[in-house]
Order: sequence, then C-alpha cells, then structure tokens
Amino acid sequence: MPQWVEAGLWGLAGGGALVVGALIAWFVRVPRDVVAVVMAFGAGVLIAAAAFELVDEAEKTGGLLATTTGFLGGAVVYVLANVVLARYGARHRKRSSDQPTESEQTGSGTAIAVGALLDGVPESVVLGVSLLGGGGVGAAMVAAVVISNVPEGLSSAAGMKQAGRGPGYVFGVWGAIALVSGLSAALGNVLLHGASPQVVAVITAVAAGAILAMVADTMIPEAFERARLYTGLCTTAGFLTAFVVERLG
Repeated sequence: MPQWVEAGLWGLAGGGALVVGALIAWFVRVPRDVVAVVMAFGAGVLIAAAAFELVDEAEKTGGLLATTTGFLGGAVVYVLANVVLARYGARHRKRSSDQPTESEQTGSGTAIAVGALLDGVPESVVLGVSLLGGGGVGAAMVAAVVISNVPEGLSSAAGMKQAGRGPGYVFGVWGAIALVSGLSAALGNVLLHGASPQVVAVITAVAAGAILAMVADTMIPEAFERARLYTGLCTTAGFLTAFVVERLG
C-alpha cells in the first residue's frame, strides 16, 4: 500500500471517530456528566501525545528553534481563527448546550462547521506526517485522536440537535470533516515527502501548538462545565494513559 494511502486511511479513521460520536448522540441520550468525564480524559491524552509524540520528536529532528517557532505559530494562528469564529456563533461548538440556532445568529451553522474543521485538520496532518520516517503511525497519537474525537463529536452533535439542526446538517458536517481529515493526512504525507527535517519539525510543531490551544480553549472548558472538581483527575488519567502507551510502544 502506498504510504500516502495509508496516511489517508489513518486520517479518515481519526475523523470517522467524530461521526461515531455524532451517531451516538443522535440515537442515544448519553448523560452530559459521562461526556464531560470522557472529554477530560481525551484532553489529557491529547496533551501527552502533543508533548511526547510531536514536540519532543520535532525538537530531536529539527532543533529547538524550529520547534519553538512552529509551536508558538500554531497556537497563535489557532487562537486568532477561533476568536473570529466565536464572533459568528462557534464559541460553544463542542458543547452539548448553548449552541445558537440559525435564527438567533445567522451564519452560526457555517461557523460551527468551519470551527469543527479547524479543530480536526492539525490532528490529521500529524497522522500523515508521522509516517514519513518509515515507521508506523504513533500508537499514542492515534489513540489520542480517536479517544478525543468520539466525545467531541458526541457533545457537539448533541448541541447541534438541541439547537434545532437536522440530521442532514449534523452528519453532513461530520462526514465532510472525516473526508477532509483523510485528505489532509494524505496531502501532509505527499507534500512533505523528501522535505528537510527542519521543515517537518516546524509543521509538526505547528500542529502541536494548534492542538494544545484547541484543548485549552474548547475541550477542557466543556469538560469542566460538568465534571468540575473531577476534571483535573480525569485529564491526569488520560495523560498518564497516553504516556504509558507511548513508552510501551
């Protein structure tokens, strides 16, 4: 199997976890406390994956300057884009409540869809880039994407449903994001094939910075809204789980 095809399939699998979460939310009433706990756990997994699978590896291959520049750049770009989207109604896109209806804020549906895409692309690019070294995709990174995407899709889809958005919109959004995730992973692999270690390190660090900013801006606030004092413990458990997976892998 060509490497870019494998990358695309991993990206599609990661994005597909969002669809799974949306399907659960549409047909099953999952307690919000349960969603919050799983999301907090997923946040911890993503933080660990960003630290050990992305930033650490980027520094080893591309150097400290390239890594820090890319990491800060990714965080800044994500935050600026998130600020813009929040003004159009996508501030609570991961929440199972508080999402505006289209009548309350025109264009909020599009903003939520774009915001969800913004959250998913960095993870997908990383999955594609991780195959460039000739080894397999990092187990901790795959676990992080899947574990975090299921509750993300679940919580956000529940909020979309509560805001009166129909199944065509909900599954159209998540299905499209799953396809774009696969395409992003494949393109990341193709476009960076043969690139210098410094360039790969910068791109990896950019994705890591965006992922960490996303976790802090969207996942942890949603988890804390319901889990409250248990959020820290659940996030710590997720971090430790990903760390153990990374070391054993």
